[in-house]
This record gives sequence, structure tokens and C-alpha cells, in this order.
Amino acid sequence: MQLPQHATIVVTDGQKLRLFRNTGDEQQLKLIELQRPDVHGTAGAGQHQDKDRHETSFEKAVAKWLNHEIATGSIQQLFVIAPPRALGELRLHYGNALKDKLLGEMSREHTFDPVHVLEQLLKDR
Repeated sequence: MQLPQHATIVVTDGQKLRLFRNTGDEQQLKLIELQRPDVHGTAGAGQHQDKDRHETSFEKAVAKWLNHEIATGSIQQLFVIAPPRALGELRLHYGNALKDKLLGEMSREHTFDPVHVLEQLLKDR
């Protein structure tokens, strides 16, 4: 797959969020990992949420953050990689502006993969 220069790649799994930017071009993908934003789900103090509720809350917070970054112009183009359940939850909260900037999605778990594996995965897509 060819991703434009400066495209943002989001890799999430309901518990962890990683961000990358393509510093290469459409012909030569080169990802750099960006600083993680401070995104948290809504867990009440002293309360234990079950795993599903925590993941749902986390992905809702990720989508809210992405919508904001798109609205402010910090993210121009976006590609999302997440396992099916997390991706489904994200989609529920995509705003129209985000949908317009979305280059594509990959419904797979790759949150813990090193950068070179993600680059190869995207090149082979």
C-alpha cells in the first residue's frame, strides 16, 4: 500500500495506542514513532471495570482524540490498524471530518510489532 508523506498511522488494541508518521513518500515508506498522547478511558476511582468495558472506553477516548486532531489539522491523513473488536468500537465514534481523512483500515492485531514489521505489513498490503 502506498501511504502519502506525513500520513499518520494509528495502531491500537483497546489498551494501548501507538502513533507513527510516514516520513518517506508514497514510493518509499519510512515510519517514525511519535510521542504517545495522554489518552485514557473513563474508569471511576476505586472501581474495577471488566476488560471489555475498559477497552470500549479506551477506544472511545482514542476516537475522541483523533477527531480533535483531525479538526485542528494536526492529522491530515489517517490509517488505522486495530483488532476487529477495537476497530469496530473506533468506527462508532468517527466524526465526518475523520471519515474524510481516513485512507484505510486494517483489522488485525499489531500493537506490539516493531516499526520494521509495520512498514513491511503496510508495503505488502
